[in-house]
Amino acid sequence: MFLLNLAVSAGAVAVLLGVVFAISVRRGRHDLIDVAWGLGFAVVAAVSWAMGAQPGWLIAVLTIVWGVRLGIHIGLRNRGKPEDPRYVAIRKRAKGNPNLHLALKVYLLQGVILLFVSLPVQVAQYTAAPPVWLTVIGALVWLAGFGFETIGDWQLSRFKSDPANKGKLMTTGLWRYTRHPNYFGDAAVWCGLYLLACGSWAGAATVLSPVLMTWLLTNGSGKPLTEKHMRKSRPDYAAYADRTSGFFPLPPKRA
Repeated sequence: MFLLNLAVSAGAVAVLLGVVFAISVRRGRHDLIDVAWGLGFAVVAAVSWAMGAQPGWLIAVLTIVWGVRLGIHIGLRNRGKPEDPRYVAIRKRAKGNPNLHLALKVYLLQGVILLFVSLPVQVAQYTAAPPVWLTVIGALVWLAGFGFETIGDWQLSRFKSDPANKGKLMTTGLWRYTRHPNYFGDAAVWCGLYLLACGSWAGAATVLSPVLMTWLLTNGSGKPLTEKHMRKSRPDYAAYADRTSGFFPLPPKRA
């Protein structure tokens, strides 16, 4: 049943990304794939919850809430802005059809990663629930991460919407304690979801899923690319980086 769940989830993700790809080709820009990232996890959670032999409603609902919020946030953030330069650069490097190149390098890769990271959510639908104490810890870790990234995104959005802050760097609120509240929050969310899947050895064996998500945020397409762009475009970013933690929230260093 789990293998069938995995196959149906893969099919659902393929349909979602296929629709997003078709829309993106028609629009001539591909940053809609960023919106599909969170929504893809919500789709997998919904499919797994519906098919589960022992439906784990809590882990499914928490995944759906996280994925839908992230998708909406990114969609609103990107509205009215130019296409993400990452996708423009990928198309320019393509030796053949640029859209086909993006389909292989971005869409297919993202689909595979999405399915792998979501393994705890899928496995939890076919195994026993964790003990109450572990469920409470997992839910609290998820809540801390969800709150951290949601508040961080809201603070940054509010800061940017104020004309008085044009040209300024966000260094207050949660951004005073970490340069990436949103990435730290994402990592905590998936650590919490992993704990909710640890009611069996099969669930515990999916530990590489949150590890991969955290690695992507800290060393893959998250923090490194963001900081590379910020250091090039903002001369005051280096001083901010010197006194502010790069990931885990910590009190700022003294000058």
